[in-house]
Amino acid sequence: MLFSLFIFISLSAATPQVELGNSTVIGRSISELYLEFFGGIPFAEPPIGPLRLNATVLKTLLPSVVDATNFGKLCMQPGLSRDLVSEDCLTLNIFRPAGLPLNASLPVLFWTYGGGFTSGGSSQFNASAIVAQSVARGTPIIYVSFNYRLGPLGFPQGFEASQRGILNLALRDQLACLEWVQLFIGAFGGDPSKVTMFGQSSGAIMTALLFMGSNNIERFARAAIFESGSAASAAVFEAARGESDWQNFVGGVPSCNVSRTLDCLQTVVDSDEILAGCSAAAAQAQDLFPWIPTLDGPAGLVRALPSAMLASGSFSRLPFIAGTNMDEGTIFTANYAFDGMIIDQIIVSNFSPPSTSPSDLQIAAQMIVQLYPNVTALGSPFNTGNETFGLSPQHKRAAAIEGDISFQSQRRLWAQTASAQGIPVFCYLFTEPQTPPSLGVRHGSEVPFVYGGVGPSDLSKTMIDYWVSFATSLDPNDGLGAPRPLWTAYTPDNQNLIQLNAANTTMIPDTYRNGRSCPHLCLDYSQQVRR
Repeated sequence: MLFSLFIFISLSAATPQVELGNSTVIGRSISELYLEFFGGIPFAEPPIGPLRLNATVLKTLLPSVVDATNFGKLCMQPGLSRDLVSEDCLTLNIFRPAGLPLNASLPVLFWTYGGGFTSGGSSQFNASAIVAQSVARGTPIIYVSFNYRLGPLGFPQGFEASQRGILNLALRDQLACLEWVQLFIGAFGGDPSKVTMFGQSSGAIMTALLFMGSNNIERFARAAIFESGSAASAAVFEAARGESDWQNFVGGVPSCNVSRTLDCLQTVVDSDEILAGCSAAAAQAQDLFPWIPTLDGPAGLVRALPSAMLASGSFSRLPFIAGTNMDEGTIFTANYAFDGMIIDQIIVSNFSPPSTSPSDLQIAAQMIVQLYPNVTALGSPFNTGNETFGLSPQHKRAAAIEGDISFQSQRRLWAQTASAQGIPVFCYLFTEPQTPPSLGVRHGSEVPFVYGGVGPSDLSKTMIDYWVSFATSLDPNDGLGAPRPLWTAYTPDNQNLIQLNAANTTMIPDTYRNGRSCPHLCLDYSQQVRR
């Protein structure tokens, strides 16, 4: 979800500074909130030239003076003004309370933004309300956000990328920033042993993938919050499946229409050529999400299908919050005429897992469609009766299937699996009504509430209290801040979640759409697929 870029308009005479070795990092005061901001701090070497399309190189030596008064530029992405984006974009930002003592050691909230793996940036999220409320409730925290490479630069696809081992580069950016936090957040008053990762959509998916397998995420964090994204919410395929998208990207770079594409791409000097390739690939993409994490082998970060890692117990034991919004599928469902057969065909065309035969896949697709009756009032956006909003009568049926396969079922499966292992788990369902009603409580609509961007909303304050409480105590119920309902843990004997709704925030059983949510057979297929 994207928000407008914001600019700080309040400065004070005091200029915050932090010493990092031989470097002085100069930030900016947010005087009306008694906060300080440090932005655009490089955490990795610029990924250009020979470092383009290569593993992240941590940057530990900074210039003698670092101007950290503004955000850095966003990573390369089509659709934005050229002066807003750059390949030299691997920077991080810090919001902290003003006037911290030298021996301060505060918990850290570490944000990874969403945007379909192709868009977005850390400058689109103003954490002032989160940090200010953390101070007001007596549990101050430090907030860190960062930029990661997007599109083909962050998620290379195709045979050559696989052969050269340069897959999932954005995940490596994320790990490099986490390592920087371990090394340097203490100088800003943060406690590196108390980092809680949180993210939304693709940011949550990236974080969840790092929780899978043997990535030893415990080195960098002690907990996580996943907003509308689990490890299998996006497709997990072999990189070869994206060969045509990769060729579209390379074909759009004027200097590089050659067979050994990486050698050429790493010698291109002009970033405008690289951006032209990104734009060409976007214009020719057949999938909604062509640039996604991929399977990268035994030495990689996504060693196996998430379903296999969950089944084998190969995942982190760190506590987490995981939640979804009521109508996750509406913004991902195309506006064209549906019928039952078309929905069946859509599932089959988008579900091409490497471990499932076409015949089994066809059976699974038919099972899924049969679980969702052709009744408009049962579709998504939910609770809107027979209103079709001028769309195909079966559009709501398709949106319900999309949301359940990609988000609701994945969150439920992970919560059930993790809690069965004794991992502390808290789950939520965000149901606050939104506009326009045709999209319902859409994907991403909880983000302004988490960031306090919806005015004097009691629900927003409640959600910030829950998030900050979890980051500081590993429990959303620390009793501080505004009074709020008890959020009980999700356990095998108590599979309940909290409904986040201004009119009725309360615990509810995790049984919504039972019998129509994707069953375990279908879940196993959906672990491998995302449109």
